Amino acid sequence: MTGTWRDEARCSETDPALFMPDAGGTTAPAKRICMSCEVRTHCLDYAVDAGEQWGIWGGLGQRDLRRLIRERRAEAEAA
Repeated sequence: MTGTWRDEARCSETDPALFMPDAGGTTAPAKRICMSCEVRTHCLDYAVDAGEQWGIWGGLGQRDLRRLIRERRAEAEAA
């Protein structure tokens, strides 16, 4: 990988609005793009570390992302 993970991300080649759908909008197209992205884990780690709770990150929707953030924070506090 050259550059940063963002330079390699498949989402950088698509409409950013796909990853921030309106309430009730579909997340399926964004999640499909994420699932085939080689830097998906980097993206997800960034989102968790930054506390991003909105949009699609690393193939996860808001609910799953928030849950992962809570889980990782609990693990860090327990360590």
